[in-house]
Amino acid sequence: MAAETTLVPPVLAAPTGRRQDRVRFQLGSIPLLAPAAILLIVLFLGPVAYSFYLGFTNLNLIGPTAINYQWTGLTNLNQLIHDPIFGQSLYRTAFFVIGSGVIGATGIGLLLAMAMQRAIPLIRILIGALVVVCFMLPPVTVAMVWYAASTSGGTITALFGSPNSDFLHSFPLVLVGAANTWSLTGLAMLLFGAALRNIPNEVVESAELERANPVQRFFRITLPLLRPTIVTTVLLMTLLSLANFTIVYIMTAGGPGNSTMILPVYSYQQAFQFDRLAYGALVGDAMVVLATIVSFIYVRASRARV
Repeated sequence: MAAETTLVPPVLAAPTGRRQDRVRFQLGSIPLLAPAAILLIVLFLGPVAYSFYLGFTNLNLIGPTAINYQWTGLTNLNQLIHDPIFGQSLYRTAFFVIGSGVIGATGIGLLLAMAMQRAIPLIRILIGALVVVCFMLPPVTVAMVWYAASTSGGTITALFGSPNSDFLHSFPLVLVGAANTWSLTGLAMLLFGAALRNIPNEVVESAELERANPVQRFFRITLPLLRPTIVTTVLLMTLLSLANFTIVYIMTAGGPGNSTMILPVYSYQQAFQFDRLAYGALVGDAMVVLATIVSFIYVRASRARV
């Protein structure tokens, strides 16, 4: 009887050298990237660097240091750290950005995009056009509309049965946040609408054959497939809300009693109302650092594996 032979598969050696699927920089792309790099340096990095420099000087809008300003080191930074209004502005900015941008605009935009998928064509066109028009309106117009609607004799006060009340004075941060949500929801809806149209119908049909209910399909199919779009949309809503100066300043100018004093308004107030250009620039520098940190977190989240 012949002896049984066992075939032993050969041991494969680990691949060596540079991976072929890694993204590599090509020298030929330098001429193509050079114009964009020059514009980035001249229009963004240069002004930001100069703003950081001014934040550590004693530059004022008027007075002897308006021209002959000097480097003062960490004087402004020490004042910023111990500034109670700056701390309150950070808190109100976080509430404004998270409430109106991250939760409000992103959440309502997603709900509208999903509802528009199942709406009849006429309703889809009308509602879509209305939401996009709200997004396309200039911030000055948005601020004036919400100011008129939320003060005495406005639409919002009439809807709540108090036509003579001033809701903007009673709930200032809530109303400026609602105005910001109203202006950004259209962009979020457009982003989510495009992403929902890219979801393969075969995946949804397979889930329906498996008798998955709408809630299960949303959390197990739609939401995971929308993850990159959600991260991108949240990042855009965060940055746009963080830089929102016009709506808040026109509606409340940071008041009443600093109740809507978010960082952009506080930076403007210190620089052009109190004539402290250096301190206002430092507050703006804090916004740049905060936006950079938030952007880094979102980019890392978008690159993480599902």
